[in-house]
Amino acid sequence: MVVSIERNINVEFVSGKPVEEQEIEIVERKGLGHPDSLCDGIAEAVSIALCNEYKRRCGKILHHNTDKVQLVAGRSNPRYGGGEVISPIYILLGGRATRAFDGEEIAVDIVAADAAKAYLRNVRNLDVDSHVIVDSKLRKGSSDLIEVFSGKSKTDTVIPIANDTSFGVAHAPLSEIEAIALNVENKVMAEYRKKEKAIGEDMKVMALREDGKITLTIGDAFVSKYVDDYEHYEDIKRQLRGYISGVAEAYTNRELNILTNMADTPNSVYITVTGTSAEMGDDGCAGRGNRCSGLITPNRPISMEGTPGKNPVNHTGKIYNLLASKIASEVVENVDGVREVYIKVLSEIGRRIDDPKVATAQILPKSGVNPEAVKVKVKRITDEWLLNISEITEMAARGELRTF
Repeated sequence: MVVSIERNINVEFVSGKPVEEQEIEIVERKGLGHPDSLCDGIAEAVSIALCNEYKRRCGKILHHNTDKVQLVAGRSNPRYGGGEVISPIYILLGGRATRAFDGEEIAVDIVAADAAKAYLRNVRNLDVDSHVIVDSKLRKGSSDLIEVFSGKSKTDTVIPIANDTSFGVAHAPLSEIEAIALNVENKVMAEYRKKEKAIGEDMKVMALREDGKITLTIGDAFVSKYVDDYEHYEDIKRQLRGYISGVAEAYTNRELNILTNMADTPNSVYITVTGTSAEMGDDGCAGRGNRCSGLITPNRPISMEGTPGKNPVNHTGKIYNLLASKIASEVVENVDGVREVYIKVLSEIGRRIDDPKVATAQILPKSGVNPEAVKVKVKRITDEWLLNISEITEMAARGELRTF
């Protein structure tokens, strides 16, 4: 039965300085091998693996939330040309997962541990078998949330009902330094890492724009066995700065200043055995890193809700952040006259996920636009995404959406 819904969608024009016109802007990107990003990646990989196993065994996705991953750093002894891991990294897989269906047990802990180890192989010099301990402590969910997950909405449709009262937030388009922070790390990992073996996966980008000047402070955990000595280390840093400058210049004409591994001295440099500070220097936790934009953006409205690991069926803390991102992107791509858009979607526990408590779009317009025409188009885009919200679930379950 198809039920027609009059959704509570609000579109308003707001005033204020666009981000690009503000004097100071700060953006952070925690990269692939940062301990917090490792926890986020593991949380999402475990969720996707469970989605696949549940569908294979049971024909549908069952209740789970695997977003409580913790990482305790190990101990290591890096040195030029070599080094060793002395004590392993410890990773705790926490959260909730359905462990049985129709009287048969599901190997949740095996599926989760295998998914975590497979994800950790993104860190090329990490020996997952000897450098890491993965401990799955996933437990059965509470009976009330399992009932919400499996229950039908009051209109008796197949649309899931929200498991929580939470909100998702997104913005578009990216500013210059947002695009720089995201793409610098992505391209170093996708391209430059193949050329220079000393580049570690634990890379952090901190971008600061002071009016017309952009400063990028880069931290990267170089892999010690590929670094001969201090002079070689400094040469690798210089070449990395050159590559990053080339990436950044594609997004801006502003003055660029690129700094790398700023705590270095001739007697102490940032080298690691594995390419991640998780081997000794830094613990990690899911939900502490990038938002689902891939960035941390203090100049923008953001949700503190971590997206990775939450189930993609009815956890609105995940679904609505991903949904807001899709709506925001489509608005700036397809609606003329929008300079910036901020999307906020609020759920209500027990309410259909396609019928939020409110969905709001705040528009910073360009000059000379027709406000009513813009409002009609933005409302239509928002309504269509809510009508087809199951697409978010399907894409997330297949691992097709960025969550951190």
